[in-house]
This record gives sequence, C-alpha cells and structure tokens, in this order.
Amino acid sequence: MTGGAGYIGSHACKALAQAGYEVVVFDNLSAGHRAAVRYGTLVQGDITDLAAVRAVLRHHEIGAVMHFAAFLDVGESVREPIKYYRNNVGGALTVLEAMATESVPSFVFSSTCATYGEPLETPIPETHPQNPINSYGDSKLAVERALPHFERAHGIRWTALRYFNASGADPDGELGEDHSPEIHLIPRAIDAATGGLGLTVFGDDYPTPDGTCLRDYIHVSDLADAHVKALQRIAAGGASRAYNLGTGTPHSVRAVIEAVQRVAGRPVPWTLGPRRAGDPTALYAAPGRARAELGWKPRLADLDTIVASAWAWHRTHPRGYRTASS
Repeated sequence: MTGGAGYIGSHACKALAQAGYEVVVFDNLSAGHRAAVRYGTLVQGDITDLAAVRAVLRHHEIGAVMHFAAFLDVGESVREPIKYYRNNVGGALTVLEAMATESVPSFVFSSTCATYGEPLETPIPETHPQNPINSYGDSKLAVERALPHFERAHGIRWTALRYFNASGADPDGELGEDHSPEIHLIPRAIDAATGGLGLTVFGDDYPTPDGTCLRDYIHVSDLADAHVKALQRIAAGGASRAYNLGTGTPHSVRAVIEAVQRVAGRPVPWTLGPRRAGDPTALYAAPGRARAELGWKPRLADLDTIVASAWAWHRTHPRGYRTASS
C-alpha cells in the first residue's frame, strides 16, 4: 500500500488486516506518520523511485496495490500545479510501471470527486462528465485515464474509488486525522473550538440554502471498508470500474460548524473570507453503484456521529501522532 502512513491509508490498513490480509506500507513519511502504521510492515521509500517500488513488490511478493500516495490540497494545487502533476501523476505511473514489470495484477486507486469539477447535476453519478477545475482533480483524472491502457497492455485490473469528503476517525480511537497544515473543515473547526487558530469560511454567496458550499462527508472507516470490498471484487475477477464513495447527503459548511458546536458543547469562532479558487458549489454523490456492485453501504453516515469520532480523536490526541512515540 502506497501512502499507508497517511489518514485514509492507515485506516485502510486496519480494515485490510482485520479482513485477513498481510499489509506492507510504502511511504516516504513526508505527510504520513510512522506511528499511524499500526497494521502492517512499513517500508520507507518514494513512489517516484522505480527501483525501490519494484524491490518492495518483489521482496514482499505483493499481489495487489492500493495507491493512496498523493498531494491533496486543492488550494495548493491551484498555486503549484507542477508539484501535483509530478507526484500525483508521475508517482502513480511509476507505481503502475513497477507493477507491470513485476506482474502484479490488481490496483485499487484513491481517486476523488474533484475529477467531476463543477457538477452539471446533483447527486453526481459515475457517468457524470469529468471536467476538473483544479490541478488536484486533473492529476487524479489523468491517472484514471491511464488505467485502461495499463489493463490492455499489461493485464492490470483496477478499481478507481472517487472519494467525496473523507472525515471522522477510527471509532476505536487508534487512528485519526493529522495533517500539517490541516486543510479539512472538521478538524479545523475542532481546533478553533479548542482555542486554536480561528476558522475561515471561504465564501457565503454560493447558490445554496445558506450561501456556503455543500459537501458529502463520508466516514474514513467506511472508506476503508469500501477498499476491502473493491479489492475482493477485482481479485475474484470483477471487471475494472470506477465508484463514487459518499453518503449521498450534502451538508453545508455552516451545518458542519453547527455539528461541531453540538458535539463539543462550545462555540466555533469563525470569520468570513473570500471564495477559494477551485471550489465547486456543491459536491455530493449518487452512491448506488458501489452499493449494488460492491455490497458497500456507509455505516457511520450521520454527521454528528462523524464529528463525534473526530472530536474523540482530537481530544485524546491534541498534538496528533506526536502524542505517541513516532
């Protein structure tokens, strides 16, 4: 697993281990945390290093790859597109080249709803046109477009999982979200509620009921479960396919702030800022394909439940993984 020391990858490691898989994590720890690798063996290395990727595939006799290693800050991707194409596209192609050379047959790709761009319809089905409005989404789409070519040339079956807004934390309290800097709304709202940096809301003049952006928040453990089901499907000979991973229910930025206030029992200080470049008005999934074909359904879909799991993690890990030996 590439990027398995990161937020979603570490939760997927736990889900895979609980399903009986042996997990090897390949991560350069530029954004991930050694202490987050609680399930599996960590090999430190960079996805742009073809020889290193080939060596770990061969040495550990890898049978499938889950690829999480990518930069993900939409705003940064607008300012620094070279960084995103070099890592997100170049790194993924290096991993796929290594897989082709070492005859690894199955690939599960961490994609994103950002490939859709500004939606023409909501909820968004997998058949929606893909027209990303930032280089983060475009870098993910470039990999999605490459996958059928690798399948035709090298027999690599694939699943692309288009996440909506990953959120929450491991219900057991072992794993959580620890980015530096933190860019996601729920942990930033929690930080603001506990005396940290104030929260900025990027625009309140969108054509939505309260003027703030609408997003589909999906619990990270539900995402992890979907990865296990996707791997099982292609390992059993299922056709290559893309799936949306979301609840199908949108929540506004203001609604999330209110949920954090309810769960925390304290106010969330925030100020209004200008719109952020690259932000669509509304993104929420039509998740029926994943439910029908993967047998996947979110179990932790309630917004307050998601926020409560994140709150519990941050209260017991106020400095993230730095509170553990790492």
